[in-house]
This record gives sequence, structure tokens and C-alpha cells, in this order.
Amino acid sequence: MARAPGQPLSVVPVVVGPPQAGEVRVKIVHTALCHTDAYTLSGMDPEGLFPCVLGHEAAGIVESVGEGVTSVAPGDKVVPCYQARIVGGGGGGEGVEGGDARQRRPLPPVPTPTRPSLPPAAPTLQAWCGECGMCRSGKTNLCASVRQWTGAGKMKADSGTRFHEAKADGTADLDKPIYHFMGTSTFSEYTVVHEVSCAKLEPDADLLSACLLGCGVATGVGAVVNTPWGHRGDCCGESHKGPTAGCTAAVFGAGTVGLACVDALVKLAGASRVIVVDTDPRKEATARAWGATDFLNPKTDLKEGETVQARIVAMTGGDGTEGKGGVAGVGGVDYSFECVGNVEVMRSALECCHKGWGESVVVGVAPAGTELATRPFQLVTGRAWRGTAFGGFKSRVDVPKLVKDAAEGKFKCAEYVTHRRSLDSINEAFDLLHGHGTGTDAVKPCLRCVIDM
Repeated sequence: MARAPGQPLSVVPVVVGPPQAGEVRVKIVHTALCHTDAYTLSGMDPEGLFPCVLGHEAAGIVESVGEGVTSVAPGDKVVPCYQARIVGGGGGGEGVEGGDARQRRPLPPVPTPTRPSLPPAAPTLQAWCGECGMCRSGKTNLCASVRQWTGAGKMKADSGTRFHEAKADGTADLDKPIYHFMGTSTFSEYTVVHEVSCAKLEPDADLLSACLLGCGVATGVGAVVNTPWGHRGDCCGESHKGPTAGCTAAVFGAGTVGLACVDALVKLAGASRVIVVDTDPRKEATARAWGATDFLNPKTDLKEGETVQARIVAMTGGDGTEGKGGVAGVGGVDYSFECVGNVEVMRSALECCHKGWGESVVVGVAPAGTELATRPFQLVTGRAWRGTAFGGFKSRVDVPKLVKDAAEGKFKCAEYVTHRRSLDSINEAFDLLHGHGTGTDAVKPCLRCVIDM
């Protein structure tokens, strides 16, 4: 339990109430630490509520269900998803893609293994919400069905919480409620989530790998395959999203999300060059193992007065050699991905893109109150800024497919688990996340520390 911002977590007995209508109680098997948890715990999150149970990247088994729940049953393996999605409904289908020309394309032949089996644009009976205009649009994964409750740390059925502090006799102290976090609260042996936030997995799914697809890995993969426009068909007659074989890219931040971008760029898009930017020299070996062709450390690799974006432009044709556009002295990458959450880095990521078509995707979450800045001419000359949440994946529909794709080796997943701890050692796990490990842990950067319940 997080009692207050900036304080260590307390491992204490709590009472997890039974699921009410439209709710599912889940026994958590594995949960991973993410920088979003640390961000809220730090007190910088404007939606942070205390006391609360943090955690949002996990996998577990359904223990019980509330009234009206039909999509999952006790014993099912599930991933609690912070981005809700209503499955089923009155008739339309998962797409309702009308009005959005950026429809998902058939998967192209790319270097083995192939791209993940993304949902088709054709209508299905999944991921459609008759109550939410966001889902009906077919243009976004940002379902609004329970957002007003999850943002308030509560459940929709009664606008209350299922977590309470325990009295000495083990019963719930109703005067001491504990807020939910992101609709998931997975730093608990049991949690209660909305049915619309519960992705059902196959019985043979590996829950250790699956827990990472509740946030970080899925976000990085989706930032690549779902978010950029790609091209509009001028060269091949096909307009589609996503980078294509031979593209160049820069990824800022070599944590789990950034490395997942690298992996997707190399394995799924067939990128010819991927430049990783990070200030931690320990991460270079990992970045190159994931497929990066270059590693740039702004603290040690830049000349006096040189910016990161200037160096990347020079590396990709701006040094006077022929750039990708066929013009000497014009450089820049086709795509960039900011996975740090720093507005100055976001500017660098945009300005290192090639003029005329470069796209920069904002993936990291910056502190509240910060603002982006760049010269408008950067956009006038054809660069584009985009953003993504959960990589654009539609949680309940796409997470089960991602779990299957990861099991088939289409992209890395279990490889991100660098450390494992018990729930009693969760504060030590946060130290590892912040790079404060000792001994061998000080040498090995922490990508994901998994808590085994």
C-alpha cells in the first residue's frame, strides 16, 4: 500500500472485497514494476490518490466474478488492462473505421519473424462499445466506459473501493478505504477490476511473459506498428500505418519501452538503421543485442555545443553525404520514438527527423504542467508529431494476440525480466528500477523487476 507520496510502500494485510456487478476478482501471479508506478508514488501525478494500491502490469487467474460477468470465469488466465475495452455489443464491429483512412493494412512480407497478427479493419464482434463514442469512432483505443471511475480510484458499480485496511480481527475497516490505481492495483495478492479491463488468455499462456504485455512491451511494440502514418501510397498505391522495410529510426531511452520499439523496428518493420540514444553507458550492449545499429550517449559523444538532433542529422546524411532524399547535406531519420518522458528530449526527437516526411512519436509521459516547444518551421517543412497510449492496442482484443505472438517468438518478451523479487521486497525492487542496486545489480541495468506473488 502507498500511504503517501514519496514514502516507501507498506506491505500490510488488507481486505479485498467480493466483486460486484460487472467486476472480476483476480489472484495476481506475477506483477512487474513500471516507471508509471514510481511516477505516481513520487507525488508528481496530478491524478495520484493516497492511500492506494499501485501496480498495473500483471497477469493472474480469475478467482470470482460479479453479477453479469460473462466474458471470463473462475480459473481463467487474464491480464488486467489499465486501458479498458468493452467486448461485444449491439452490432457494429471492431473496426467501424469509416472516416479514418489510416486503416490497418494486411501484414506485409518482412524479415522473419513476421509482424504480429493485428486486428483487421473488417468488422468483427469484438472491441465495440455501444456506450462510448471513443470506441464507436474506430479511430482510437482510448475507451471511455469506466474512465471517470478509474481516474477517481473507484469502481463503477457503486463508486466505492474494494480495498480496505484490515482490523485486528481480519475484517474490513470500512472507515479506511484504499483507492484503486489505474483500474488495476496489481501490487496485491488479489485485486478487483472491471470486466471491461480483463483480457482473457489461452489456458497454456505463460503468465510471467504475459504480465509484461499489460503495459511496457505492448506500448513499445504498438508505438512502432500502430502509431506512425507510414506513407500515403504515392510509391506503391497502398496507404497504411507503420514503418516499412529499409526505414531509419532513432529511439530515445533504452528502458523496456524503448527496447521494445527497437525490437519491433528490427523484427517487425525491417528497419535498416536504428540509433538508440541513452545517457547510461551500461545500456549500450543491451540496445545492440536488441538490434540497434548505433548507440549515442549525449553525455560523452557530443562535441561542445552540439545537440543530439544535430548529431543524428549528420549521421544520416546531413554531414554532406547523400541523404535518403537524394540531396547532399539533408539528413534525418524517417521515424523517432521518445520513451523518456522529457519535453526537451521530445523536441530533440522531432528535430532529428527527416524533413518532408519524418514522424516523431511521443511515448513517454512528461511531468504535469510541462509543455512542448519547437520552431513551427519544423512542422511546416513536413515533420509530424504523434502520440500514443498503450501503443494504440485495443486491450482486451489485442493483448491475447500479443501473448500468443510473443510465445511464437515474433518479438521479445521474457527477455526483459532482469530481476525477480517477492512482495515483501517490493521497495528493493523500486530501488532496482531507479538504478540503485548493489553488487551485481549495480552492474546489470534493471529493465523489468517482476514480483512473484
